[in-house]
Amino acid sequence: MEPRLAPPPGTGQSSAARVPDDWYVACRATQLGPKPLPLTVMGLPLVFFRDGAGQPAALLDRCPHRNVPLAGGRVVDGCLECPYHGWRFDPAGACQKVPGLAGALPPRGATAISCVESDGYVWVWPGDGPPTRAPFRFPHLGEAGWAAAHDAFETAGTLHAVAENALDVPHTAFLHRGLFRGTGTTHELEVVVRRSADRVEAEYIGEPAPRGLVGRLLAPGGGLVTHFDRFILPGIAQVEYRLSERAHIIVSSALTPVDDFRTRLFAVVAFKLPLPAWLVRPILQPIARRIFKQDAQILALQDENIRRFGGEAFVSTELDALGTHIRALLKQAERGERKGADGEEAVKERRFKMRA
Repeated sequence: MEPRLAPPPGTGQSSAARVPDDWYVACRATQLGPKPLPLTVMGLPLVFFRDGAGQPAALLDRCPHRNVPLAGGRVVDGCLECPYHGWRFDPAGACQKVPGLAGALPPRGATAISCVESDGYVWVWPGDGPPTRAPFRFPHLGEAGWAAAHDAFETAGTLHAVAENALDVPHTAFLHRGLFRGTGTTHELEVVVRRSADRVEAEYIGEPAPRGLVGRLLAPGGGLVTHFDRFILPGIAQVEYRLSERAHIIVSSALTPVDDFRTRLFAVVAFKLPLPAWLVRPILQPIARRIFKQDAQILALQDENIRRFGGEAFVSTELDALGTHIRALLKQAERGERKGADGEEAVKERRFKMRA
């Protein structure tokens, strides 16, 4: 075998995919107050503010006059004022004031980006055209008997890498040993993977209640669970566990690409448990953050190694239930081949066995 004196040539392959014509979470609604808020979404420097009616608005963070960041300005009468010369722009980007100008206002204003507030989050549509669908709705928020917890993180990795990590069962027994699975006992499960035009899900049949610290919290009595992992375009990773009528948890993670290789994750945990919410939250959140810290560390190592070797090179098995489907869905959507979720494409199903 020829010795390798240097890393092999890079593949140049990347799972990074840009799907601008859809909704992404920019921030929690509570983060957007009286001051402009700069955020980057899909590589676009944006500035968010609230108009005179309190509704969110977003502009490219660049004044068309002299290219100064608008985020350094202030909100006046529902308009965003540039800190350099005081030009003011309304939520549609139109210039409403140029201090000292006696003539007509310039016809070219700032570039407006569609945004909306929903479920306590500000969502942004970075595409050029008008939105063609409503944002994703987080399940069970505000429903009787249900409680919710919210958190946000940022990590290295493409949206694909972060979504696959969030929905990958085999790694939990190793990376999260003791917190989630990894007790040494495995069981045979049947896995049903269903893929349609804008989503893919894996159903795990015959799965006992998860072991480890999380399992003892969610299902102290053990038993079998109903378990689904789902990916919904453009960036919703959802894990659902139902252990009984009184024990049900759905973790919906809205993934927003900061750029091609960095992703922001907004997690909404809706739960219905025998224990009161005030008792569950302070226990559940530190565990969830510890799990995410472990995930973030491995995602950073993965991203660093991909860059070191000049691209991705995957070897997958059927145990990688959703990763290849997530990548295919993202690449299809990037090419404009997405059809939507209205039954235009039949559901494709595949079954296999695994031990977990």
